[in-house]
Amino acid sequence: MNAAASGPAKTVKTTCCVVGGGPAGMMLGFLLARAGVDVAVLEKHADFLRDFRGDTIHPSTLCMMEELGLLDELLELPNNPVRKLDVEIGDETVTIANFSFLPPERAFIAMMPQWHFLNFLAEQGRRYPSFHLHMQANVTDLVERDGRVAGVTAETPDGPLQVDADLVVGCDGRHSTTRERAGFEVEDIGAPIDVLWMRVSRRPDEPGTGGRLQAGSFLVMLDRGDYWQLAYVIPKGGADRVRAQGLPAFRKLIAEGAPFLAPRVDEIKSWDDVKLLTVAIDRLRKWHEPGLLCIGDAAHAMSPIGGVGINLAVQDAVATANLLWKPLKEGTVTEADLARIQKRREFPMRVIQRLQVLAQNNVVKPVLQSTAPLTPPWALRIVNGCPWLQQFPARLIGVGVRPEHVHSPAASASAKESRASTIAAR
Repeated sequence: MNAAASGPAKTVKTTCCVVGGGPAGMMLGFLLARAGVDVAVLEKHADFLRDFRGDTIHPSTLCMMEELGLLDELLELPNNPVRKLDVEIGDETVTIANFSFLPPERAFIAMMPQWHFLNFLAEQGRRYPSFHLHMQANVTDLVERDGRVAGVTAETPDGPLQVDADLVVGCDGRHSTTRERAGFEVEDIGAPIDVLWMRVSRRPDEPGTGGRLQAGSFLVMLDRGDYWQLAYVIPKGGADRVRAQGLPAFRKLIAEGAPFLAPRVDEIKSWDDVKLLTVAIDRLRKWHEPGLLCIGDAAHAMSPIGGVGINLAVQDAVATANLLWKPLKEGTVTEADLARIQKRREFPMRVIQRLQVLAQNNVVKPVLQSTAPLTPPWALRIVNGCPWLQQFPARLIGVGVRPEHVHSPAASASAKESRASTIAAR
């Protein structure tokens, strides 16, 4: 950590400094500003326009947006609703989850490019005068003062920046600078898979989002309207081996996994069109120290299985805002307050990680190693044949183990007036 004395060219002061403008960081920044807390969100990129990242907005997140009165506005953005999850195993298709049991306004997973969701949250945050979003602010270190974290240093296009804050919240993902600089101990759970991401055009008459499991092959297909976002699952560390076999061989693998895509796999023109996601499952033993808290992937990296990472991160942010808005406004945040966040969110995280490990080790890994034709296991046949059973995996995937609800209040009257003035000025 850097001492505050080595001051950079520019220093700003805020109550809460959020590091990272992903789902956890943007939701937390918005909710704290909504409650009247001065908050600065630091995002290292110039925009949110990055492909091949989680794009699933689950019913739990849709519920929170409804509680905020923003669901209808959110769903005006481009999205494709997934009302059930189908998986093709060998030559058979089975339904493993059906969301129809939920209230109709959120009885689906919204497949929405993450940049739309993040831009939406940023726009909502900007309606409050206490919300400050700093783009292209790459956090490089923590500032320590009097035995506690007191801010961060960052590099920006305008030069060095120091943000002094009563609390720093690390929301900067699985490669978190904040947790690394704090020296937090990371428990590596391990993952036997990696994922190759790419896109291929989609035709209107083709099936929707789902998975296709064949002997030695696991392909996930996400409907993005006019194109497919494809995830080809490979054994851990197998990317170089796949590349060594050549691009034509890889295109053939995709065509074998989804034969109807065979005429279009040439759209994968080079290896630059194929992005590697190195899958990790890990968690911090302790999420906090005086003046610093980590949430989302910075506290617990999730596997892409189930697509639940975004929604767990958002729930972490909502729980953090619920529990900390008042101590932040009053200037009374203690490490005990931070410990309450970990205590509340650690259990659902551990349950989901455990289920992801079971799925990886007992479903995905055996499929990748299989050479014999696949057929659905008896348990999935029962779920497929009994629609009422499909609500249980749907609830686990879509709602989660401990769903959060928005309790942090709306801003004070003066903040509301400023928000109304901002809207009127537009």
